[in-house]
Amino acid sequence: MPGLNIVGPNIKAARLARKPPVTQQALAARLQVLGWDIDRFGVSKIERGVRRVTDEELLFLAKALGISISLLMPSEED
Repeated sequence: MPGLNIVGPNIKAARLARKPPVTQQALAARLQVLGWDIDRFGVSKIERGVRRVTDEELLFLAKALGISISLLMPSEED
């Protein structure tokens, strides 16, 4: 069954690639500071592909992770 978003695995990878790695709880806290009311469970659902992600939410995620939106998108080979 296909997931509800295509960015979840890349969000998780970007979160874990940070030095030190960012926990789901810490990412949720960063997103809350930016104005998105989300908790760790919401972040988990996004990463697992069981929750959709809007374009506005994608902007929040990229900003919270300190990366460009393009890095959250899957490559053409995926």
